[in-house]
Amino acid sequence: MEANNRGTGRLPAAFLTPGSSSFMDFLGAHSPEMLPGNRKLPEGVVEAPHGTTIVAVTFPGGVVLAGDRRATMGNMIAQRDIEKVFPADEYSAVGIAGTAGLAVEMVKLFQLELEHFEKVEGTTLSLEGKANRLSTMIRSNLGMAMQGLAVVPLFAGYDEAKEKGRIFSYDVTGGRSEEHGYAATGSGSIFARGSMKKLYRPDLTEEQATTLVVQALYDAADDDSATGGPDLYRHIYPIVTVITDEGFRRLTEDESQALARSVTDRRLEQPDGPRAALL
Repeated sequence: MEANNRGTGRLPAAFLTPGSSSFMDFLGAHSPEMLPGNRKLPEGVVEAPHGTTIVAVTFPGGVVLAGDRRATMGNMIAQRDIEKVFPADEYSAVGIAGTAGLAVEMVKLFQLELEHFEKVEGTTLSLEGKANRLSTMIRSNLGMAMQGLAVVPLFAGYDEAKEKGRIFSYDVTGGRSEEHGYAATGSGSIFARGSMKKLYRPDLTEEQATTLVVQALYDAADDDSATGGPDLYRHIYPIVTVITDEGFRRLTEDESQALARSVTDRRLEQPDGPRAALL
């Protein structure tokens, strides 16, 4: 932006001109080539690591968002300890499935978008407003998605106005749907969703909800080779986050380890998992 200001210590005029509260609009107006959707890709099929399964569950007072740790490239394991769940702001989080590099970049841009809006407007977006902004970003990636580089996240947060946790899912075109109770995305989502369907109850406690998402990821890993289950030998456990009226919190390594070991120990007695209740 404005090369004549480089080395002078002065901000380019673009930063001093009043404009939209959207960081994406600002970037599109002054440096459109920096937006992920405007990048030119090589022709042909592009191979890149893919993140796999993300799950979310609501409970009275909040929502749990979790993800496994495996990234794949074709039939190969590209990474065993990738992180797929990130805070969007104090009261929301994003779990990524799809092309890992683009997804992480989209999350960082989304974080900037929310922060920029708050600084310009002096207030935060509503949870639905945040979900709509993420929808716009996914839609802008449609060209890459058509070349096999799709990003399909799961967005969850605590709605301060409605005083409850909410979950939003997306398709590659940016289409947004609110999910009620539980949701999953990624290659193992069909198995995770089936697991959550049999275990979910509207009156879950926070502890039961965190146990449920690990059960769902375990079931997904059992049937989907692209989903990684708890790896007790390498000490790699699912990322589990909780969002309540107190804000975003990620379970510590010790908490995740205890949760994963509890689930895997019970599977020694019940290989197919609990059938009707968590306890």
